Order: sequence, then C-alpha cells, then structure tokens
Amino acid sequence: MLKIVVCVSGGGTNLQAIMDAIDSGKITNTQIIAVISNNPGVKALERAEKYGVPGICMSPKSYPDRAAFNEAFTQKMVELAPDLVVLAGFLVKIPEQMVAKFSGRIVNIHPALIPSFCGVGYYGLKVHEKALERGVKVTGATVHFVNEGMDEGPIIAQKPVMVEDGDTPEILQRRVMEQAEWIILPQAIDDVANGRLEIVDGHVRKKA
Repeated sequence: MLKIVVCVSGGGTNLQAIMDAIDSGKITNTQIIAVISNNPGVKALERAEKYGVPGICMSPKSYPDRAAFNEAFTQKMVELAPDLVVLAGFLVKIPEQMVAKFSGRIVNIHPALIPSFCGVGYYGLKVHEKALERGVKVTGATVHFVNEGMDEGPIIAQKPVMVEDGDTPEILQRRVMEQAEWIILPQAIDDVANGRLEIVDGHVRKKA
C-alpha cells in the first residue's frame, strides 16, 4: 500500500480528484495518510476532514524565518514517513533538505506544458494569464518529479488542452483542471503505486 501525503494551498480540487479516484478504483494500492496546507481555513482542509484524513496546517508565517519553517516542514514529513509526497496546488517551494530526503518520491502537478509557462513566478492563475497573453493555441498540464529546481524535475505525464476564443484565465484554469490535471495526476499516482515507472538517464518511462 502506497502511503501518500498531499500538500495543498487552497481549495483542494486536485486533492478531491485524488480522493475520488481512490474511491472509484482508478487509483489502487494507495492510502492518503495526511494532508498538509500552508494556509489555515482553506477548503482543502475541510475536504481532508470530511474524508477522514488528518489535516495539518504549516504556514511559513508561523516561523521566525524560512530556514526554521523548512526545518520544521521537513521534520514533519520525516515523521509522517510517506512513500510519496504529492504537491497538488502547493504554492511553497520544497526545501532542498526535503528534496534530498525524499528524492524520487515527490511529484507535482503544474498547470502548463512544461517547459512553457513554468519556473519562478508561474503558479496558480498567473500561468493561465501568461498563456493567454502569449496567445498560445494549446496549453495543458504536467506531472513531474520534484528536484532542487523550480518545475525542472523529470516529466511523468503531460496532457494538452485547447485554448478557446473568449477564454478568461479563470475559464481556462477550470478547463485545464477538468481536462488534464484531474486525469493525469491520479494516473501518475496509480502508476507509482503499482511500480510502473522508472527513471532512466533522467527521464521517466513506463516499464514494459
């Protein structure tokens, strides 16, 4: 049984997609052991409580500096001892010490086709604002392993989504969630849980 901790910052729609996929059998051999949010009072924590999963709030604002938060955050993850950490709309940079301790065991969902619209400053609605400003015809989402860089780890899966006339950032964000994020993130977790993925020469591939 793959034990996962899901990290969130807001509404928790990707968290809900994971929970629904577990309940429906689209994700097998997997158990959510905790949900961590960097913001108090968000809907994601309500979703965790309703699902019967411990919800933990750890905000950088509650610590004297980022180094203290990074140490506490890493230590909490070590205590929880998940097999996989899932960043599902988590808007905090993962500490390098955590990346080192959980190397190859942290995955992130990004609302664009990496390497487009990713890296520092590209998060949440900002990603879709920039995509529309650029005038792209196709966007999408990417699931990738996390390394020390920002959105630079090995790509697990991508799914394209068409940009339509009249799209606003909010409309496009919702379509990317529905047509890409909520599909490829559960699939990636199921692949990890069932040992289908391996990293070869820095690239992810499915085992034959």
